[in-house]
Amino acid sequence: MIIAIIGVCAALAVLGFLVPRLSRHPERGTQRTLGAGSRLGGKAPGILGRLLSKPFRSSSRAVGRSGSAGRRARRRLPF
Repeated sequence: MIIAIIGVCAALAVLGFLVPRLSRHPERGTQRTLGAGSRLGGKAPGILGRLLSKPFRSSSRAVGRSGSAGRRARRRLPF
């Protein structure tokens, strides 16, 4: 799962750099999927619920940051 998230983050960063407007939809779709996994994991009782939902929350945060980093880098270009 870690390698898949790294690949998605890299793809979103490149997509955000090359076509910033078109990177929003895949980013939101990925975050929606990870959010569903987080909600499902959070339904487990007590500490187990927090432990099961944490990887999905941190992955969703990483996806958002990588997409915005690509768009931010594109914005800073001189052309």
